[in-house]
Amino acid sequence: MRVGAAPERMVDAATRDEIVSALRDVWSSGDAWFVLGGGSNLLAGDEPFDGTVIRLLTTGFEPVSGAPEGFQRVRIEAGQNWDAFVAWSVESGLAGVEAMSGIPGTAGAAPIQNVGAYGQEIVQTLISVDLIDEDTHEVSEVAAADLGLGPRTSDLKHHYGEAPARSAVILGITLDLARVGTAPREISDARLRQALGLDGARSAGEDGTGRASLSWIRRTVLEIRGSKGMVLDPSDPDSTSAGSFFNNPIIPEHAARALPSGCPRWPMEPVIDQEQIIPLDSWDGQIQPVSSAPRMVKVSAAWLIEQAGLTKGFGLPGSRATLSTKHTLAITNRGGATADEVAALARFVRSRVASEYGIELNPEPVFVGVEL
Repeated sequence: MRVGAAPERMVDAATRDEIVSALRDVWSSGDAWFVLGGGSNLLAGDEPFDGTVIRLLTTGFEPVSGAPEGFQRVRIEAGQNWDAFVAWSVESGLAGVEAMSGIPGTAGAAPIQNVGAYGQEIVQTLISVDLIDEDTHEVSEVAAADLGLGPRTSDLKHHYGEAPARSAVILGITLDLARVGTAPREISDARLRQALGLDGARSAGEDGTGRASLSWIRRTVLEIRGSKGMVLDPSDPDSTSAGSFFNNPIIPEHAARALPSGCPRWPMEPVIDQEQIIPLDSWDGQIQPVSSAPRMVKVSAAWLIEQAGLTKGFGLPGSRATLSTKHTLAITNRGGATADEVAALARFVRSRVASEYGIELNPEPVFVGVEL
């Protein structure tokens, strides 16, 4: 977002050993700390961070053994540029991340908020992460199933106003990608087909049969993201943002029904409690039906913002921060904005949506020295 003051102390770590050493030193000292990847999902305050920032500069990835038949396992360093890795996977005929083309930042950040786009999420390909825990200072490999991955969240994410469930730093990630080759193929995922226009006017795809190659998917996704200002471009002021500033709210089904019919919504899979513990000495021979949590629905934050009267390009008087002129979900720095100006606009957006619909939007970026 090109706002925020430089931190008091910055440590550049170019190897895993340097990351581990820097973290153990700062944890032992009791100093405030923050780990920085690409900075694409960060809003830093106007006052210098009074602590140590450790910048992850590790790069590289390599195919490794262990994947099931038809897949290739790949190990990626945390500081590796994500989109450069996606480009390599597409060129190599490996599927599973091509729809996440153009997402800025580093590979190590991908599991933290379970990044995703157009029907793909990192949880679909992630096998494990290598991380170091603050509590133990130890490095371990942790299975993806043990990270609490959900819609744009994980146990490692710093949600606004809350500490993460697990304070740890990712050193590397391991993915299993499908070997599909570079030729056009059938796209079975309905969300990806819809996003790519394969079910509509562009149903012919790239070869007249409705099929698409990985490279065509990547090019199309980059075009779509670019049209929304969601691909970094020095010539496009709408790309000077942290991407989507607010998460799409997930609310109970009855609350979603109270919204106007035009509000886009996506029902979530219900969470079913499959376990029942029945003491044998008191069991009457009956087993109660399996219960499930109330059905939840994800609704469009962009729609709520626009219907609250805040249109593309909206800004507070005299502020150099505005909503993107292409997408109301992004807050942009139009040149020389301060973090306070960004935060003031975010507060105004939240208050308007809450006033109109009784829904509080939660910010997606990580905040350092900023309060809403």
